[in-house]
Amino acid sequence: MPKRISVALLGVMALLVSSCDTGPHAAAGFRLPPGGSPEQGKADFVAFGCDTCHEVSGLALPKPTVQPPVPVVLGGPVDSPMTDGYLVTSIIYPSYRLAGHPQSQIAVNGESRMPHDYAAKMTVQQLTDIVAFLQAQYVVRRTLPDYGYR
Repeated sequence: MPKRISVALLGVMALLVSSCDTGPHAAAGFRLPPGGSPEQGKADFVAFGCDTCHEVSGLALPKPTVQPPVPVVLGGPVDSPMTDGYLVTSIIYPSYRLAGHPQSQIAVNGESRMPHDYAAKMTVQQLTDIVAFLQAQYVVRRTLPDYGYR
């Protein structure tokens, strides 16, 4: 019996280790430089026309005008923080993850409807500010009850 448990434990450990991507495209450790301005990020979000496709939960921005509408509403409650890496990737390589939304509304021929040229149009500072703006719009849900312990 102990041998069976140790083999199962080794299998679980191997699975965990193999799922932690440490290659050149791993998100672990990716950080934007500090000092992103959410206020400037909001201005850049509008200047780049992001608001013509995306709503931002809880903000009074002009209503999106793109047709058909894009069902991706930014901001609001989430289960875990929106990381720098996730948001940067979503902006500069929007076709990377298309899951969770109706493909007919967000993709054409398997590619995101979102323009792919923002990497060439934005400065790092603009990208940093937009990410700071977006991160400020998300609220992480509490997954465990708050028992008042500090």
